Amino acid sequence: MGVVLPVLFALLAAFSNALATVLQRRAALTVPQSQGFRPGLVLDLLRRPVWLGGMLAVVVAGAGQAVALATGPLSLVQPLFVLELPLALLLASLMTGRHLAPSLWLAVGGVVVGLGVALASAAPDAGRDDVPLDRWLPTLVACAGAAVLLAAAGLRRPVGKARAGCLGAATAVCYALTAALMKDSMHVLDADGLTGFLTTWQTYGFAAAGVAAVLLLEHAMQGGPLVASQPALTLGDVAVSLMLGVVLYREEVRAGWWVLPQSLGVTLVVAGVLTLARRGMDLRETNRMPEATG
Repeated sequence: MGVVLPVLFALLAAFSNALATVLQRRAALTVPQSQGFRPGLVLDLLRRPVWLGGMLAVVVAGAGQAVALATGPLSLVQPLFVLELPLALLLASLMTGRHLAPSLWLAVGGVVVGLGVALASAAPDAGRDDVPLDRWLPTLVACAGAAVLLAAAGLRRPVGKARAGCLGAATAVCYALTAALMKDSMHVLDADGLTGFLTTWQTYGFAAAGVAAVLLLEHAMQGGPLVASQPALTLGDVAVSLMLGVVLYREEVRAGWWVLPQSLGVTLVVAGVLTLARRGMDLRETNRMPEATG
């Protein structure tokens, strides 16, 4: 089917997710900081119009991601979500009227170029369209266990980098699992229509994983600085998604000497993400803009 369609919809989803991050971060900082896991946090945020705008952006991102996953491999689509971080910083700078420093523009360029080099040299294939249950079961157990352990480790720590990093990593696992389940449910939708989509367990699985990811994300945003949570979320999502693409869908990437440009691209991406998270404008600045919080 080619790569143009999945890439375009993945980019749309990345932009929408970046917008959602900016709006949700702004809203999360207007409610009392929670020391533990508090489901009521979402109820507080529901009274913030800016948070509702962020959730609308999440819906748009989900639709774009669904189309991208239905038409392209997991190992192609999910790495493109690395672009969320530079896009979020660019959107935040526009909303606050602050300009990004030249070093940050260089980091943005590094992420874009590195991602392009890594994906072009890896050339991930489509793999299989469906996943048997005997491969899903250990994957579900492993992902759920990792998310619970990471979340528990984060919630035991005080507000700060360790807490935010653990919660960001837990969110990344849930996002990657959501994408893997969504891809399988999109295959069911294509093969069996709406009835099959509404009756397959994968549909409700990705919905549950998505809800868990959103709830963990809100706590990660409150748990500490973005310098800790954002790299764990951004890079963790890509790493787990690549593993799920190989393990579940039997997707393959080029080997041999192609590993060299892949490694170069990954190095540029990691360096760019860490620079943007460390030196980029904290999205707390968005909370200083005039707003009606309701």
